[in-house]
Amino acid sequence: MDENELENRFTYHDPKDGQAQRFEEIRGMGKAFAEIILTLCPPSREQSLAITAIEEAVMWGNASIARRE
Repeated sequence: MDENELENRFTYHDPKDGQAQRFEEIRGMGKAFAEIILTLCPPSREQSLAITAIEEAVMWGNASIARRE
């Protein structure tokens, strides 16, 4: 990893044209999926891990837009 990549990972990225809408779309789909997990899966460690994995997917999806465009 070089200094430019490190700087990119630890810098705030203001949303550019159309990005905020895509961030919201990804978050909305993540929330919908999380609601399905809460409805269909019994409360458990596994349910919590599934929700965490969805949160991570949303975060990394949005980070890819923010960091790479």
